[in-house]
Amino acid sequence: MIRFYHNPRCSKSREALKLLQERSAPLEIVEYLKTPPGIEELLQLCQALGVSPRQMMRSKEDDYVRLHLDDVSLEDKHLLQAIHTHPQLLERPIALLGDRAVIGRPPEQVLSLL
Repeated sequence: MIRFYHNPRCSKSREALKLLQERSAPLEIVEYLKTPPGIEELLQLCQALGVSPRQMMRSKEDDYVRLHLDDVSLEDKHLLQAIHTHPQLLERPIALLGDRAVIGRPPEQVLSLL
């Protein structure tokens, strides 16, 4: 089952979800703004994506700037906590299948999990 981190207000997220649904992919949809991922879950996403916490953050979000998250001296644990507390910082959409994950930008990227 693909765990799909979804923001229904995001056109890219809606498009990626539609692509998966059209292929009848088994899905667990997580509206991460309503149910923010915990620190361990975020760490799992980093590992599955093969990226650092900073690389799965939306650096153009107001909170990224306001919280000075561009400070390179911040440790990963601080960045993970920031994403957990401010889930709008999480890049979207993200699709996770087992130990593999992709960021759906472009949306067709999620199809690589099938």
